[in-house]
Amino acid sequence: MSIYKRKDTWWIQFTAPDGRRVQQTAGTKIKQEAQELHDQLKAEAWRVKNLKDNPRHTWQEAVVRWVNEQSHKKSLKDDKGHLRWLHKHLNDKRLDEINKTMIDGIKQIKQKSGASNATVNRVLALIRSILNRAKNDWEWLDSVPSVRLLQEPKKRLRWLTHDEAVKLLKELPEHLQNMARFTLATGLRESNVTGLLWEQIDMTRRCAWIYADQAKGKKAIAVPLNTEACAIIKAQIGKHITYVFTYESEPVTRANNHAWRKALKRAGIVDFRWHDLRHTWASWHIQNGTPVHVLKELGGWADLSMVLRYAHLSSEHLQGYAENAKSCDKFTTYNKKA
Repeated sequence: MSIYKRKDTWWIQFTAPDGRRVQQTAGTKIKQEAQELHDQLKAEAWRVKNLKDNPRHTWQEAVVRWVNEQSHKKSLKDDKGHLRWLHKHLNDKRLDEINKTMIDGIKQIKQKSGASNATVNRVLALIRSILNRAKNDWEWLDSVPSVRLLQEPKKRLRWLTHDEAVKLLKELPEHLQNMARFTLATGLRESNVTGLLWEQIDMTRRCAWIYADQAKGKKAIAVPLNTEACAIIKAQIGKHITYVFTYESEPVTRANNHAWRKALKRAGIVDFRWHDLRHTWASWHIQNGTPVHVLKELGGWADLSMVLRYAHLSSEHLQGYAENAKSCDKFTTYNKKA
């Protein structure tokens, strides 16, 4: 049996000329693609054994191995979408055939499709990541072509004033209002709020914690609970045995939903996502004097540069130096004399 189906995915199986048994997923639901990969692998194995060639691995082989090794990655679903798009451009290519000219061509095709620079960069970064893994970890390549990303426009941070937040909260249904208030009090990401379990709460110590496998940075986060957060948590007691936030006795899987968007419209708030509640929380902290290094710990950011995005919202620590510009005083005095 050279290829066979396991659930929806095709698998490859054959015995190489050196007696080695090859069995692996083809990473596709299409039989023809699986057969093509099978034939490539079998021919490659013959050349390695009989012609003493170094094995030349295909892009498809690299994709299959990379996906299997990245099963833990939260953005894997998005990556698979990009890989499906890349399939028609790279599927029949050997890794050592992928050069800068080919990558630049893919970049131009993606741009002409109307994709933003950010989306194009995600595709380019994915190609670069797989090629680097093939070179550095798998030793399938001797060198990797340079991949130059496009410039991305810097967007201003979107956050709410306190008055805007009050308007929005009034328009939200109760379960979303509770979750939004909790986010504004803690800065937690949407998935950490919807997935918050009672076992992650300690009301005596007024704290919660996010497990490492739930955190974007893969490090556990300690979350101190202020008075507002504690009050919200207490109001949820008895609603569900496992989850803190629920709707009609069922866990909430997503907060950024239709009800959320309708509430935004009624409140007259545009260009605002659920994640911007986290930006609002951080902005309020900076405006109220929280040092950036403390905010970094509170928000669970791995890099201080992520927190410095908010630094421009506070100038109190610079106020004392503003008086050093004395030349303006002399100019004012001169004007009065004139």
